Amino acid sequence: MEPDLPGMRAFVAVAEDLHFGRAAARLFLTQQALSKRVRRLEDALAVPLLERTTRSVELTPAGRRFLPLAQDALAAFDTAVQTVRGAVRPLRVEVFAERFTPLRVLREAVARTPGLRVDLSMRQGLAAALPALQGRELDAAFGRVHDLGRPWPADLLHRPVHCEPLHAYVLAGHRLADRTDLRPADLRDAGITMPDPGGAEEWRGYLIRFCEDFGIPLRFADPAVGARDYGELMRREEQAVTVGEAGMDLPHDGRVRRIPLVDPAPLHLWSVIWHRSDRNPQLAALLRALPHPKGLEPGGRGGGDGGGGGVWLPEPERAALWGSEADG
Repeated sequence: MEPDLPGMRAFVAVAEDLHFGRAAARLFLTQQALSKRVRRLEDALAVPLLERTTRSVELTPAGRRFLPLAQDALAAFDTAVQTVRGAVRPLRVEVFAERFTPLRVLREAVARTPGLRVDLSMRQGLAAALPALQGRELDAAFGRVHDLGRPWPADLLHRPVHCEPLHAYVLAGHRLADRTDLRPADLRDAGITMPDPGGAEEWRGYLIRFCEDFGIPLRFADPAVGARDYGELMRREEQAVTVGEAGMDLPHDGRVRRIPLVDPAPLHLWSVIWHRSDRNPQLAALLRALPHPKGLEPGGRGGGDGGGGGVWLPEPERAALWGSEADG
């Protein structure tokens, strides 16, 4: 049979999403046109690749065998075209939002890698970026890989790159504003008020886990669109305590106080995520340049009320990093 690249692209999109509507949208096709391409490929192979019902789409055994080979074939073809054209497109990288850690980590990696070029995406949530990673609209993304509200996609890989401490943020005049540091337990009376995370379900899950572990009341206010709205929230609710990354860039009007959280220090673990079939050498160079988090040995963690210092991470991160020791 002759190679059927459109058919393979249609099959791979449906196999990754297990949904004809979403796959058609990714490829800018109608569902009817997408279905015809998949049927044509199945007819040429003389074997069904997908099981369709009115409510679900599943891979057949042949489809499961064919999927990784089709993904590799498409990646090889795309790489060959780029090579012949002599122009290497920039990597498309999701960094969550401009004011957070991934942009800084990415800039440092690019500075260490001559010739590496990137185009930025800012979907403000890994949950929103996953379909684009699966559809190869993105080459890589940064985010927290837990509490996404869906099973982890089998076609995506991830590894930790950086742990960023959290600080408390209050306005001048707040009763905590003159403290040089705060324990999480010190926030039980004031509580934490945060902008609603919107589609960033993983960040919402992190905040809920943090506040539940330390018995801190948590309230979500209106969503914040950028750093300006974040500052407006603090000015509207003068007695509010918010939390954010130590390196987060907020409007500096002279009133915002950053206070480190200690005993234990809560950490936010950022990971890089990419498609397992992506053979782009630019992506390989980026992954080599990205750091690995430091200071995450099990003996250094804390928990509960944080006696003895240490660090705090949510339970899924502890389990992934330290296995059964996380429960000890």
